[in-house]
Amino acid sequence: MLSVVVRSALAKSKCQWPVSCCVVVVVVVVVGCLLCYSGTCMNNTVLMLLFKFCSGRMISVSLLSDRGLWLPTQSVVRAMSSAGGATSPYTTLAISHPAKSVTHVELHRPEKLNAMNSAFWREMVDCFNELAADPDCRVVVVSGAGKIFTAGIDLMDMAADILQPQGDDTARISWNLRRKIAMYQETFSVIEKCPKPVVVAVHGACIGGGVDLITACDIRLCTQDAWFQVKEVDIGLAADVGTLQRLPKVIGSRSLVNDLALTARKMYADEAKSSGLVSRLFADKEAMMSGALEMAGEIAGRSPVAVQGTKINLVYARDHSVAEGLDYMATWNMSMLQTDDLIKSAQAALEKKSPKTITFSKL
Repeated sequence: MLSVVVRSALAKSKCQWPVSCCVVVVVVVVVGCLLCYSGTCMNNTVLMLLFKFCSGRMISVSLLSDRGLWLPTQSVVRAMSSAGGATSPYTTLAISHPAKSVTHVELHRPEKLNAMNSAFWREMVDCFNELAADPDCRVVVVSGAGKIFTAGIDLMDMAADILQPQGDDTARISWNLRRKIAMYQETFSVIEKCPKPVVVAVHGACIGGGVDLITACDIRLCTQDAWFQVKEVDIGLAADVGTLQRLPKVIGSRSLVNDLALTARKMYADEAKSSGLVSRLFADKEAMMSGALEMAGEIAGRSPVAVQGTKINLVYARDHSVAEGLDYMATWNMSMLQTDDLIKSAQAALEKKSPKTITFSKL
């Protein structure tokens, strides 16, 4: 019976393994079943070892064939990884690696204009915590899929959280609501806390929560057709996840911030550029993404010790006095100046070589 099942499975998968390899798999499966039937395998340990042996054989054989990794095996491995605690695939973000040390995070709900649903708020935190700890990532580029960057909060999806907070009385409702708001705030604060520079590329509309997001990024770019809107007063609330705190420090004009936040009017690309909200304008999305990735590549080619130290100290200086910032910088560099990156960079400068020619260790 077992041989029939295995033969049928191999036929359905159109597997082209050598016969000897198929025999190995059958033998291993038979041994596993006999162990279980005999009572030897009282838990999953033996079966797990057998699975690893089988999957190892499948992968090794596939390298010799022109079919690549056998997809059913790949699926099983992924399923086991998820069951073992690995991060499940994101539903609102698409992650790619377009260049060495550069990670592209794309808001990926184009059919919903990249509106921010409940999954988005969790996934952004998970994503940026992972990127912060990933030594292979030195720069992050954020963009939006589809027609626009983002339409902001997904009101239909988030209505229950906002309009029906849980709690037995006013105190408990308030406590739970405050905890929710703090959780949403962390979704964008995690971008700022990430030591890797984050370049955001905006096309089309950037509404509500989108402004919260981009003000937490380090460098902002946009297309000529982009526009920005602090939309919250139009839906009966004060922006509470970063815009009112970060936008005044980004553009420097309190009057302009009040204008935007109190009227919910649209700010178009030219005004965004002149006010300092964005640093560069591009004709279209294609040109913008090319420019964003080129910029990210330039940053990624520099010393990660220098780049990440620069970001961390710029964020610190924004929220502290000049004297406090200088003191923090001195404390920071008393250890960071002892890096080999400084010697390598100085040597390249003396030899009139580009920093891109230097190979820096991961950080």
